[in-house]
Amino acid sequence: MNRRSFLSVCSIGGTSLLFASSKQNARILSNEQFLTIQTVQQHMFPDNNIIPSAKTFRATKFLIETISHHTFDRDIRKIVIGGATELQNRENNKFLTYNSHKIEKALRSYEESSYGSNWLNQIMILSLEALMSDPIYGGNYNQLGWDSLKTEGGTPRPKKRYIEL
Repeated sequence: MNRRSFLSVCSIGGTSLLFASSKQNARILSNEQFLTIQTVQQHMFPDNNIIPSAKTFRATKFLIETISHHTFDRDIRKIVIGGATELQNRENNKFLTYNSHKIEKALRSYEESSYGSNWLNQIMILSLEALMSDPIYGGNYNQLGWDSLKTEGGTPRPKKRYIEL
């Protein structure tokens, strides 16, 4: 499967890739929100798989930098941040203490609500963008995503991290 087909199948909108900025501060998330998102991404992309783990390809770093950029869609940013809080609240602030089985059960339950389903969709989209984006944007560390799928990035490669509008 080539990169273009993979991205099409996953319905990934690449626009946020153009806007990721390292100048933004991760303080748009509380520590608990950050850890919740990181835990969910790591659960979606675990260690010891053909595809690298979320931690390895720096999915959370990419997500934070992307949603922090001033051009990123405010409604999606609100969903990403609010969904992490709602998940913790639904689980009586115990989500971060769960083992893999309980995380799966909690996420399946959360997925049954329309907000939870939308939130998980946004987390997955941003994670897949991190996996397949050019490393210049903060994800796909060392081109691990491309290498795992035996593909390569598009050409020409970007020379700048983002475009100012």
